Amino acid sequence: MLPNQAYRKCARIVGDVMGKYHPHGDSSIYSALVRLAQPFSIRYSLVDGHGNFGSIDGDEAAAMRYTEARMTKISLEMVRDIKKNTVDFIPNYDGEEEEPVVLPSRFPNLLVNGSNGIAVGMATNIPPHNLTEVINAIVAIARNPELTTDEIMANYLYGPDFPTGGIILGRAGIKKAYETGQGSLTIRSRAEIEEHGNDRKRIVITEIPYGVNKSLMVEGIGHLVRDKIIDGITAIRDESNKEGIRVVIELRKDVVPEVILNQLYKNTQLQTSFGIIMLCLVNGEPKILPIKDMLTNYLNFQCEVIERRTRFDLKKAKDQLHIYQGLLLAEDNIDEVVQIIRTSKTQDMAKTRLIERFALSEIQTKSILDMRLSRLVGLEKDTIIANIQALEEDIKNYEYILSSHEHVLNKVIDELLEIKEKYGDERRTEISNVAADIDDEDLIPQQEIVISLTESGYIKRLTTDTFKVQNRGGVGITGTKMNKEDVISIIVYAQTHTDILFFSNLGKVYRLRGYQIPEYSRTSKGLPVQNLLQLEDNEKILSIITVDEYKDDNYLFFATKDGVVKRTSVKEFELIRQNGKKAITMREEDELINVKLTDGNALISLSADNGKMVKFPETDVRVMGRTATGVKGMDIDENTHVISLTTSLEGKYILALSEKGYGKMSLLEEYRQTSRGTKGVITMNMTDKTGKLVATRAVNGDEDIIVITKLGVVIRTSLKQVAISGRNTQGVKIIRLKDDESVSSVTSLKAEEEKVEETQIAENIEETKN
Repeated sequence: MLPNQAYRKCARIVGDVMGKYHPHGDSSIYSALVRLAQPFSIRYSLVDGHGNFGSIDGDEAAAMRYTEARMTKISLEMVRDIKKNTVDFIPNYDGEEEEPVVLPSRFPNLLVNGSNGIAVGMATNIPPHNLTEVINAIVAIARNPELTTDEIMANYLYGPDFPTGGIILGRAGIKKAYETGQGSLTIRSRAEIEEHGNDRKRIVITEIPYGVNKSLMVEGIGHLVRDKIIDGITAIRDESNKEGIRVVIELRKDVVPEVILNQLYKNTQLQTSFGIIMLCLVNGEPKILPIKDMLTNYLNFQCEVIERRTRFDLKKAKDQLHIYQGLLLAEDNIDEVVQIIRTSKTQDMAKTRLIERFALSEIQTKSILDMRLSRLVGLEKDTIIANIQALEEDIKNYEYILSSHEHVLNKVIDELLEIKEKYGDERRTEISNVAADIDDEDLIPQQEIVISLTESGYIKRLTTDTFKVQNRGGVGITGTKMNKEDVISIIVYAQTHTDILFFSNLGKVYRLRGYQIPEYSRTSKGLPVQNLLQLEDNEKILSIITVDEYKDDNYLFFATKDGVVKRTSVKEFELIRQNGKKAITMREEDELINVKLTDGNALISLSADNGKMVKFPETDVRVMGRTATGVKGMDIDENTHVISLTTSLEGKYILALSEKGYGKMSLLEEYRQTSRGTKGVITMNMTDKTGKLVATRAVNGDEDIIVITKLGVVIRTSLKQVAISGRNTQGVKIIRLKDDESVSSVTSLKAEEEKVEETQIAENIEETKN
């Protein structure tokens, strides 16, 4: 059964164990043997199995008549030196054999491979550990017995190391178990989120918690999907093979993978707990031991093993030396010795005569007489002397080891380090500082994002670094694959954890968190917003606003295309959900065009597509309820519509942009403040060359702006390149457009500390004035 010998049938092994040591059922013996051979059950396998020994999917091992086994190399360390009186032996159950009370176990198997079991009124559940770390900790304690548990955890033994890998969440459970002998760990599967074709993502599981049946885990996920407890999973595939575990979970485009993964952790065996009870027998008495006591007890036991082995070797070496000294005396007097043996009538007579003549002991004399005459005559003096010298050196070493406890301790350390060098490996289980119970949002990183919505209702999320900074007048890069009938209508800047409020043409409001909007590539179309919000058939999202905090002194300011305005406390919108609520009562044939977050003291600016703008204090509009209709904010002519709402909180300049790519910045101070309900003053000189006014924005002049055309072309440029102009001017060319293009939307972003990167340079900028 040795590692270098042939395999033996398990049925024979079970029979030998049952007949000599364990007179009980063969199934319990075979189950124990099988477990010792399973790499997913035991950290360092003690049995080398040949045949079907089960699987992590819960498949049972083949019958013992089919399987074979032998010892692994590391299991030899469990019984090494057992014949050198290192441990006590007792009679077996029938008194015909002897069995060891405990094995010498030259490595700490109890900690390395763990143990679990139940007895009357007590139970033990010791997790497996990494051999390298355990030996490092034992050596450290041997050199410094005053080490604390915190020092052991920080520098040597970091925590359990399971054969199936996984991730231990938090160190508090480990610390409690190591300090008291009892505790609980949370173990999480190792999962990665992979991207594949068409902006789709999937979750791939490569490691699972210790003791989890993979097949039942996958089946459990399927039940949750079928019962609609978890929504967004389209397929589950188990692609595991002999190379390792690989469970693939395919996701819909519109879901956030991190949220789905967190739901799987909470509702499936992708995340489990492991209760630790380090109950051990110490001199036959059951005790729950802290980790340092376990390590110290093993160290003391190994000192005892080394001491008993050394005493055994010392006695054996002295006995052999005594015999060789007799043989040396016989070789020096070989002729006389041979003559005495030949002339003696019996062996006893020869023995007596040799003792009397050479003062030999009985053992020495017996050794001489047991040798054949030919061997006795052929004794080589040099060989005998060499053996005597070697034995004397061994005896000296043994006596040195036994001369002090420190020498015994050093020997233990040396042999443990040899085992570590031979069998040590890397840790499989990661220890994370992440808490076990976390919300879905905790898995989503804080990230600046851009949210875009098309005229046909396709929405998507992108990171702000998707667009390269270009000089004004640059032709731009394609931002979205658009149909000819579709254009981008809204683009806003937010963060993944920001509340996003969506306002529709019907005056309703909906809420999502930034991360709930699916992320797509720059060129992807996106997802229909109806998949995220419960919109009516004739309902369309026309405004998006971000809210970081719902404060009592903050307000939402509404504006419609017919010039109606309303101010409502933001607190009234705190509990909005995806199914939506009424935000404003709309008048017939009117539509909502924009909403702004204010502090109650802002100046409000309304711009119409005829190039006029009215500016008035928001306090001119009293605070109204969520469902109120509002009051007149701007007096507009027939066929003229309000197209923008801005506030003084956003910046000191007014950026105006026309549909043919012309834009300008003017100081907000240049606009005369009036009462609400007036026609306003000129904000941009509109001509056939500029086209109608598309949008105005309040800026500070150091932002970057993203301009999007109706064909989906995107350009990002810095406002530092746009000169300050008077109120009544035409502006400069912000983006060079093709004949069939026109500006659809503009938004401002925080300026980046980087040089403007030009992808294409348009023709020289020409600024014209009336």
